[in-house]
Amino acid sequence: MTESPRWLDENQQAVWQDLLTVVIALPTLLDRQLEHDAGTTNFEYSVLARLSMAEGGTIRLSDLAAQCDSSLPRLSKVMVRFEQRGWVTRSPDPDNGRYTLATLTETGMQKVVESAPGHVNRVRELVFDPLTAAQQRNLGIALSRIAGTVREQLDNRK
Repeated sequence: MTESPRWLDENQQAVWQDLLTVVIALPTLLDRQLEHDAGTTNFEYSVLARLSMAEGGTIRLSDLAAQCDSSLPRLSKVMVRFEQRGWVTRSPDPDNGRYTLATLTETGMQKVVESAPGHVNRVRELVFDPLTAAQQRNLGIALSRIAGTVREQLDNRK
């Protein structure tokens, strides 16, 4: 005998539909802003921003892929474009040659610095400005729990 699915109740269905809108439409809106203002995508900006926050602007590609919730092949394609633009360099990890390091160049850092204000303004406008401080804290708590579960499931696929 097959177990009946645990259907969403009316409130859960409404939350789920709102979450789908955010998950699907928010990246599109962020892409539009970044493509218009900076000539990059939201994913590309995320990669550059994470590199800029890494110690010395350098990080293993495998670690960067994990931080960006990306596959290594997808990130490698982005790295090729970034190298062509002079934004990053890649080199073997001197501590373990099986790994590759990505390093943000001065030109890459300049790209982050130029792109950040418009991106931050758009994120504030779309995500934080509609919420009170208490709602922002609650959203952070809820998203942290959901993201933890999602990352755990992704890690289990290895």
